[in-house]
Amino acid sequence: MLASAAGDPVPVATEIPPEAGTLVAIVPALDEAARIGPCLAGLIAQPPALVSIVVVDGGSRDRTREIVRSYAARDARVRLVEAGPAPSTWNGKAWNLSCGLAATDPEARWVVTVDADVRPNASFAASLLAHAAGSYLDAFSAAPLLELSSGAEAAIHPAFLATLVYRYGLPGNVARDVRGVQANGQVFVAKRAALVESGAFAAARASRCDDVTIARHLVARGLQVGFFEGSALASVRMYANVAECWANWPRSLPMRDESTSLAVLALQFAEVALVQALPLAVVLTILARGGDTASPLFRVNAALAAARLGVLAGTRRAYANPGAAYWFSVLADGPATVRLIGAAFAKDAVWRGRTLVAPRMAA
Repeated sequence: MLASAAGDPVPVATEIPPEAGTLVAIVPALDEAARIGPCLAGLIAQPPALVSIVVVDGGSRDRTREIVRSYAARDARVRLVEAGPAPSTWNGKAWNLSCGLAATDPEARWVVTVDADVRPNASFAASLLAHAAGSYLDAFSAAPLLELSSGAEAAIHPAFLATLVYRYGLPGNVARDVRGVQANGQVFVAKRAALVESGAFAAARASRCDDVTIARHLVARGLQVGFFEGSALASVRMYANVAECWANWPRSLPMRDESTSLAVLALQFAEVALVQALPLAVVLTILARGGDTASPLFRVNAALAAARLGVLAGTRRAYANPGAAYWFSVLADGPATVRLIGAAFAKDAVWRGRTLVAPRMAA
């Protein structure tokens, strides 16, 4: 965390440098009727440098395609690609992204993948292109501002988010190797040529953390991949309620794929348990029992508990109006850690009623 503390967010820009080139958006979709409208409304409000908006439908059973066609009638940049359900060896999002990439303009320099629940602001495309042109990066993520569904979700979601901070550090930095990769698939920008030449989307076909696997695939090939805060560029409501958050986010949160060894995973989970989840409980237990507050056990755990509260204060800026329940989310660290570990070794996972392909994992 200390090593990543100096990172900066993606700056807001209103002008696009001439050398930036053009941008195409890929929006993977599956049963997104309740979410995709605001996403497309934000995208069609972007300047002409966003030359096309390719929505790839993976076999929706609701009104998703109808809504996309209504936006296509308003803006010629919107195009619907009906990819159909993913093949048996692919997970849906990677399939949609791969089909979407094939449908994009080969002349476009940059591709941005945008989840259907993301709501882009007016400066979205200009800021992404300006950041891309002003850096040496081949790809980068921009984490949107998080909107929570309720106080109940505010008491759980930050505990899950903190596990990422403890394992991978803060946003605003560039991955030095595959083990340090952090990525956010909600808004992911990459050079189109790099995606095509590396086969990055296909590499994530059997991954449950597809965004991270794509970024790791690029880094393993010597490309520069960054991860930044993008809360000034877009917002997102990930889940409709706390039950969805609890059931679905841990599917990808362990960030385990074929590049992750069991030894590394065990070390990360031990860190989350011993450094994030347990210290406050240890401190409160010692105080409740009138134990020795001068002991090394108390002092070390008190320092770690103070650091955890500091992380809680630091991640507050990632959320839009989380409410008072946010500050009690440290009490969910223990359950979140148990859920995280359980999800890492779960054989089956379901998304929108479809069973996901089991990930290939390192020994």
